Amino acid sequence: MRVDHVVYAAEHDGLESTAQRLAKQIGVEPVYGGVHPRFGTRNMILPLAHERYLEVVEVLEHPAADKAPFGQVVRARSEAGGGWLGWVVRVDDITLVEERLGRPAIAGSRHRPDGVELRWRQLGVKGLQNDPQLPFFVEWADGVPHPSEAAPSEVTIESLLIAGDPCRVQDWLGLPADKTSSVIDFTWVAPHGTPGLLAVTFATPEGDVTI
Repeated sequence: MRVDHVVYAAEHDGLESTAQRLAKQIGVEPVYGGVHPRFGTRNMILPLAHERYLEVVEVLEHPAADKAPFGQVVRARSEAGGGWLGWVVRVDDITLVEERLGRPAIAGSRHRPDGVELRWRQLGVKGLQNDPQLPFFVEWADGVPHPSEAAPSEVTIESLLIAGDPCRVQDWLGLPADKTSSVIDFTWVAPHGTPGLLAVTFATPEGDVTI
């Protein structure tokens, strides 16, 4: 179980402008991801080192976006101005998470512009929807290229600032949050309002950048 990526909902100027702005801040090249047909969303990828990435996501005007929890949370965050949506933990066997949390994972997919299909199973978006400090889980299908491979990068995630309760997250994960990475620092603050991911600090060749 390890931190896989962080998710940022597009701001009012849309997916591409938001992704370009974030990419410039941390010094990486954004890559168009594709459409998530089951969720009614589309994304762009900012590849990072250590098999991690920053996902910028935008909701589409599609019926799936109104039905899928992921589409719902993206729409709500973007309508509120956009910004950090949450963080995602990668697991090798999501059936263990299904058994522990007592709920099923759902399949996700998207096609890259070059036609390669990425497939995964995810679980926990409803948890994020109800309590935004909680990460959701993803298991990538065998043989699928990880999104971080879209472009080389020296930029890493240095720390996450989360408004919430580390004990609550530990109960959700089944282990302390800091056990999901040996290089990422977790800082917790008491939520003033809604809990959730407040800021991410990236280590870049030009120095640390906090968004």
